[in-house]
Amino acid sequence: MGRTRKRSTRAKRVVAASVALVLGGGGLVAANVYASAGESRGDPAAVRATSLSTIDCPDVGEELPEVPGSVRGAVDRELATLDNQITVAYQRFADNKQRAESDPRFAEQQILTPLRNERVNILQRISLMLRQPSMEGLAPCTLRADDEDPAEGGQEGGQDEGEEGGEEGGQEEEPGQAGNGPEASDFVDIQSVPPNVKLPRQRSGASRGTFTTNCGRNENGKFNPDNVIVAPGVSNGAHHMHDYVGNQANDAFAGDDDLARGRTTCRNQGDRSTYYWPVLRLQNGQAEDDAEADGGGKDQNVGEIQTPAQVTLNFVGSPVSKVTAMPRFLRIITGDAKAFTNGDANANASWSCTGFENRQLKDKYPICPQGSKVVRTFRFQSCWDGRNTDSANHRTHVAFADPASGRCGNGFRAIPQLVQRIVYDVPPGPGFAVDSFPEQLHKPITDHGDFINVFDQRLMKRMVSCLNDGRRCT
Repeated sequence: MGRTRKRSTRAKRVVAASVALVLGGGGLVAANVYASAGESRGDPAAVRATSLSTIDCPDVGEELPEVPGSVRGAVDRELATLDNQITVAYQRFADNKQRAESDPRFAEQQILTPLRNERVNILQRISLMLRQPSMEGLAPCTLRADDEDPAEGGQEGGQDEGEEGGEEGGQEEEPGQAGNGPEASDFVDIQSVPPNVKLPRQRSGASRGTFTTNCGRNENGKFNPDNVIVAPGVSNGAHHMHDYVGNQANDAFAGDDDLARGRTTCRNQGDRSTYYWPVLRLQNGQAEDDAEADGGGKDQNVGEIQTPAQVTLNFVGSPVSKVTAMPRFLRIITGDAKAFTNGDANANASWSCTGFENRQLKDKYPICPQGSKVVRTFRFQSCWDGRNTDSANHRTHVAFADPASGRCGNGFRAIPQLVQRIVYDVPPGPGFAVDSFPEQLHKPITDHGDFINVFDQRLMKRMVSCLNDGRRCT
C-alpha cells in the first residue's frame, strides 16, 4: 500500500431545463439546471425534485479558434483564471448547497450571476487578443442536477451498478471525504464487466517493437498542483495534485530550456521527458499535510496520497506502418480533466484490475477482488500533424489512430505511442479516488495523463529503430 507524503457531446448527453418557480411576492425566476437524459423532459417537477451536484460551465479552451503563438501564453493564463473563478463559485455553491437548491433566486444572484460577470471580463480580453468577435455567449454557467437517482443505481457503465456498484461495496450513497465525491455508484465490481478490449489487427508493414523507459514510481514524492502544458506561468493551474516521474524541473514556470537541463528519475539519462498524472488518494480519513494547501484540501482533494506499486512506461509502434520520431518538446494530453461536465468526447480514462485487464472501465472505478490491484492505463495519441509541438486546445496537433484500421488520418503521421500503466495496492472496495477540479466531483471519467517529450535525439532515434525493427529495447 502507498504511504502518506509530507508535502504539499456530455458524459451523459444532458437536457437543459429552465424551471420557473413562483417565489414570494408573485415574481418568477428561472433556475437553470441540467436534468439527466433518463429523466422525463416534460415534467418540471421531476427536475425540481432532483438535487443539484455541481457547476457546469462551457469549456472555453475547447471553443477557441487558432491561437497565435505570440499570445498563446497570455490566453492560457486567462483560461486558468476562468478555472479559478469556477473553483471559487463551486466552493460558494458547496457551502450553500441546501439554500441554492431551495431558493433559485439565491442561486442566480449569489452564485451564477457573479460568475457570469467575471467570465465576461475574461472573455472580452481573450476576444481582443485573438481579434475575434465577442465570446460572451460562453459566459453563462448553470447548476447541474445530479445525473441519476442513487436509489436506482444506473446503466452508465454498461452494467447494473445498482447491484454491483452499491451493494458490493457495502457503502451508502454518501460523498467522499472531501464532501464532493466520489459516491458508491461511481464504483463497479470488475468481475461483473464483460471483456471489452479490442486491438487493431497487426498488418504487413507494422512496427511491432517495444521501447521501455524506467523512471520510477515517484518514490521521492514530487507533487505540485501546476500544469505547465495548459496553464504555463500559473501556480495551482490544475487545482489538483500531480504525481511526477522523469523530469524533476517540471512546475508551472518551467520552459523548454529548464526541462532540457532538468534532472531525471529515468534510468536512461537520455530520457528527460516529464510524465505526470493526478494523484490517487485513499479516502480513509487520514488527511495529508496538504489538507490546507492549494491543490489539496483547499481544492477539495483530501486523503492519503498513494504511491504507485508499479509504473510502466512503454512506447509501442503502429499496427499498420512504420513510425517516425517525435519532435523534442512535443506536448500530449490524453483524457479530459473536465469530462464530467464537458462530456466524454475527449475522455480516455481506462480503469481495471490486475488479472482482469481485458476488461476496461471508462466512467467507473473498479472494485477488485482480494489479491488483485487497481490499474490505470493511459494510451496516448499516436498520430502527429508533422508541424506543431502544441496547439491552442492542446489536442489538435496530435490524434488517435482509427480504432478499426489503426491508421492515422490525412495529414498525420504515426509516432511512437506512449502506453502508461500505473498499479496501486489499495484495499478492495470503494474508498479511493483521483484528484480533480472541485466541480468535477472526483469522477473516474476525468482521469488524464500528461507527457512532454524530452528524449535526446540519439535515444529517440534508437527508440524508432527498435519499434520499426520489431525489437524489444530499454
